[in-house]
Amino acid sequence: MSHEPAGEFALIDTFLSHFPRARVPVGPGDDCAVLRPSRGAQCITTDAVVEDVHFTRAWFTPEDIGHKALAVNLSDLASMGAEPSWFVCALALPKDFPRSALRGVAKGMSALAREHGIALVGGNFTSAREVSITLTAAGELSPGSVPITRAGGRAGDVLYVSGTLGDARLGLQQLQAGQRRSGPITRQKRPVPRVALGRLAARFASAGLDLSDGLAQDLGHLCTASKVGAELELERLPLSRAVRASLGAEGALAGGEDYELLLAVPPARTSAFERACARAGEAVTRIGRLTPGPRGHVQDAEGRSLRLPAGFDHFRGGGHIDRSRR
Repeated sequence: MSHEPAGEFALIDTFLSHFPRARVPVGPGDDCAVLRPSRGAQCITTDAVVEDVHFTRAWFTPEDIGHKALAVNLSDLASMGAEPSWFVCALALPKDFPRSALRGVAKGMSALAREHGIALVGGNFTSAREVSITLTAAGELSPGSVPITRAGGRAGDVLYVSGTLGDARLGLQQLQAGQRRSGPITRQKRPVPRVALGRLAARFASAGLDLSDGLAQDLGHLCTASKVGAELELERLPLSRAVRASLGAEGALAGGEDYELLLAVPPARTSAFERACARAGEAVTRIGRLTPGPRGHVQDAEGRSLRLPAGFDHFRGGGHIDRSRR
């Protein structure tokens, strides 16, 4: 970690004590981390979780906050088909942030880091009015492989989504209504990055991304980048019983923070992809296909244009926590 006043070294030591020592030439403690060259191409991402945008301390435990901060970055790596390797962490904390809460953040983050074999190699502490945790994470592609991007889709490719949709949105609504425990609330607090599926999908998918802002908005991003349209079979969207009853398919389309993967797979590869997912225990659902266009246009299976709800936009609001609602 970088040079700070003496009082902050104690915070650094507290945080680092929960992580295994990174096996790199130079790790936390110097001005920069020093890493060994990798065999495959590197994917680099950065993302932040911010108090009263992605979590509130009244609803989230410190362990939840630490988990989510790393999970959203791992989800980006998963969407590209990368194997996580290292990350750096910059924490902005109020001066009165309890040492016990800092330990909790570290415990939640380090548990997920161990699960995915990703090493903390450096970072920074600073003071702020509200909690903000920014991570930069790297993952490695298999030698000779190419990343899954948003721009590789072609008309006729089949659309798949992992897991179920809308749970995180329903969980947020339940928290705002005063509920504190449920399956959807767990999905809001502890998203599961689909790293193993991303690695598997790299052998089959032409395009893909993770669903951070809702299927409606993120599918639009994929279609725009790939210069295609899409046809969705709304009745095939994978929904939990609770989401089906509370939000329905259209509500699930606008659900942000699912962190599932949306994948486009060429028709010739779909059977092999589905067999590989079944063998690996990865749940994916076929939900539609890419069409010749017009670019970004989405219709249902009967050819009717869908007026899709907007997903989350940080500068317009919509799907994440907003303190004004409390």
